[in-house]
Amino acid sequence: MDGQDTSDPVQRAFLDDPRMADQLGNTRSPQSIDPADYDAILYVGGHGTMWDFPGNARLAGIARDIWEAGGAVAAVCHGPAGLLDITLSDGTHLIEGKNVAGFTDAEEDAVGLSDVVPFHLQTELERRGAKHIGADNFETHVVVDGRLVTGQNPASATGVGQALTMVLEGLGDK
Repeated sequence: MDGQDTSDPVQRAFLDDPRMADQLGNTRSPQSIDPADYDAILYVGGHGTMWDFPGNARLAGIARDIWEAGGAVAAVCHGPAGLLDITLSDGTHLIEGKNVAGFTDAEEDAVGLSDVVPFHLQTELERRGAKHIGADNFETHVVVDGRLVTGQNPASATGVGQALTMVLEGLGDK
């Protein structure tokens, strides 16, 4: 399996958990998801999301419905590509005017994939009205704007999970 670090005890515990293995082996399709059953959606990155998430109306609809029901939306690394097409019922983009983080154009240059990806994530987030707030390349960086939680790169994944947990705990207080 690519992208795993078996020396990381957190990853090892996750990968060795039979319940997680079963869930990964039986991942549900977006078409089988009822957004009313969820309090949050998390778009996890990887370069493939740059092709898979934009234009996926069902994924965008799930996030819109969760958001409009008062839930949270989160994304990390290239996962914010999933935020690009989320249009709310009033016609505005979810990210319009929001502070967000995502893989930066400088990081894309640093990994040598600027000419491979279909678009530059930071640039496209800004084009959709988001206020992209970046940190130094490959540094942990999480941005929380109300119920929207975003992280810049793989180093930010743990922080996004922690911030999303705090947002969800706050929702439970309401």
